[in-house]
Amino acid sequence: MVTIGDVARRAGVSPSTVSYVLSGKRPISQPTRERVLETVRALGYHPHAGARALASNRSNVLALIVPLHTGLYVPVLMQFAIAVVTAARAYDHDVLLLTQDEGDKGLQRVAASALADALIVMDVELHDQRLPLLRELDRPSVLIGFPAEATGLTCIDLDFAAAGAACVDHLADLGHRCVALVGSPPVVYQRSLGFARRTAAGFSDALRRRGLAGTVRPCEPTPDAVLATVRELLTEYPDLTGVVVHNEPAVAPLLDAFRALGRRVPEEVSVVAICPDDVAERVRPRLTSVNIPAEEVGRRAVDLVIAKLDGRTVPDATLLPPVLTVRDS
Repeated sequence: MVTIGDVARRAGVSPSTVSYVLSGKRPISQPTRERVLETVRALGYHPHAGARALASNRSNVLALIVPLHTGLYVPVLMQFAIAVVTAARAYDHDVLLLTQDEGDKGLQRVAASALADALIVMDVELHDQRLPLLRELDRPSVLIGFPAEATGLTCIDLDFAAAGAACVDHLADLGHRCVALVGSPPVVYQRSLGFARRTAAGFSDALRRRGLAGTVRPCEPTPDAVLATVRELLTEYPDLTGVVVHNEPAVAPLLDAFRALGRRVPEEVSVVAICPDDVAERVRPRLTSVNIPAEEVGRRAVDLVIAKLDGRTVPDATLLPPVLTVRDS
């Protein structure tokens, strides 16, 4: 069995330093902290959870709050959740997954108990009812997503406005003059979820900046709904030659719809997606896309909330720049 002394010897520090890194009782320099955590992972060291909790007065549990509403693509949400769980494990923390839509009552329940030391909150709306309570809680929190007013909060996400704009710029540089955004289901916009609203805003701003014609069209991801949406777009915008799709389950039906309506991709219509790389690469043609960096966002959200637990200063806002990968579409 690996002991704390084994970790200390491998990392070149004292056993007390290893203890302080794991417990957060004292500030440790970032290089030393990273070296100790890497050694912990390499040796597979697992301190006794009960002893640690008693010694630090912590549960060593992070609460991940991700209500499973309709209109959201659960496989992508689970990519975020898996990333959070994996990153938390490196800090010897477990994750309590809360999926029920309880609003601020769920936050109050967690805060009033010893269930979790800190919270990571997803499904963030622009005017989220949970924000006032999050600002007042006596335990750290990090939001994966940005509300309209983020003062007093710690937020991280892909820069979705920049992602929408990057897709338009890519299509404009290819010579397209009329571009549409096939977006999330209507309920996502009705709830004013930040990622969808910011993508649409960035897309629309880029259309005006580049002097392009176009529109934003919410879309249910069923084959019939996608076909109807594509048919309407081609009727209303006969010069349409570029499409951005920000709706993962609609990606394959969108390509099928263009085929059914006699439009070849990419010869007659260019398609760019905002989605995880694996979604863009599964279809034919493989889609040029802006990746949803779920693994990086989840990992960095855990880094931020652990740093806050340790009393370290963290940035209020972390926006990851979009990365557009050119493929076959």
